[in-house]
Amino acid sequence: MIVKKIAVFVPTLFFGGVERVMVNIAEGFCERGFEVDLVAPQTEGEFQKHVSDKVRIVHLESGRVLTSLPRLVRYMRREKPEAVITAMEHSSVAAIWARAMARIPTAVIATVHTNLTEVVKHASSAKVRLVPFVCRRFLHKADAIVAVSRGVADDLAHHAPKCRARTKVIYNPIIDSKVLSQAKQCVEHPWFEAGQPAVILGAGRLVPQKDFATLVRAFALVRKKRRVRLVVLGDGPERRRLEGLTVELAVENDVSFPGYDENPYRYMSKAALFVLSSAWEGFGNVLVEALAAGSPVVATDCRDGPREILETVQRGRLAPVGDADALARQILASLDEKMTPLHATALRMFTRDYVISEYAALLQTVIENRRHA
Repeated sequence: MIVKKIAVFVPTLFFGGVERVMVNIAEGFCERGFEVDLVAPQTEGEFQKHVSDKVRIVHLESGRVLTSLPRLVRYMRREKPEAVITAMEHSSVAAIWARAMARIPTAVIATVHTNLTEVVKHASSAKVRLVPFVCRRFLHKADAIVAVSRGVADDLAHHAPKCRARTKVIYNPIIDSKVLSQAKQCVEHPWFEAGQPAVILGAGRLVPQKDFATLVRAFALVRKKRRVRLVVLGDGPERRRLEGLTVELAVENDVSFPGYDENPYRYMSKAALFVLSSAWEGFGNVLVEALAAGSPVVATDCRDGPREILETVQRGRLAPVGDADALARQILASLDEKMTPLHATALRMFTRDYVISEYAALLQTVIENRRHA
């Protein structure tokens, strides 16, 4: 049975790992000949200008996912997509509700990108703490659920046991020709010029989850033994505190915060080492990006993703979460290693082509099941 039209429903098109993944999924299906709508309550954001012209962007003209529900119902009644692939728990539940209200046979494939236990533990609002309850009550009504790692799948089943039977693990589509070509571009930062000390690289939103403070502390320990520098790409509310920490540790002249860069892959390909220092992850997109760009990697052994990724490719080192001393030791050990290039087949499970094949097979199965129900 040939699937003709699908929708990909995202909360926003502002910068973020989840949004990047969903845009990659939309474009990947377009490349396979599908008609794809990228549907969002609001379509302002950096990613809008990067979306392929083959993907139709549908603006629901509403500020939030829940307030966009009536317009999502009207969209589904009008367009009748055969399936909707949704990003994150609240969008998935909204799509499940919209399908019921629209009274159409559209299949819903929900994607779960985060560890609910960690999200709730660090939540600052009652609304976020309700997410596990909402998942337990409604998410199993999706035709299928895609978890981005085994750890995320296990955690979801802990909070919503009925979801286990409908959950399939499919890794994020991170690697494509664009990533590989952008990795070859030049870096203007003077620390990457020939003859300069080795650069350790971090990248991500400067927020508590990413725990760049532990990376800065580990770097300060490494700096006592090696002439190295640290570059952290990204921006966020923790920036001022992190800059202050570099002064406190007397490494401010060897640490740079260039801000957000649309092409972090060129930095990754030229860094001596990439370090992920997160307190928790759902997957760890940047780790795969760094591996694809050819960088050696060190990561914290956090929930969820890094251990799974590194065991899959059989590459990289792990350190306990929040342990600057242990992270420094692993950084030093990695800098001393001579690494052979990683074979492309090791990263196959993270390529867009492979992941879209997995989604397409799942899509075909759930649509067939609905037609024969």
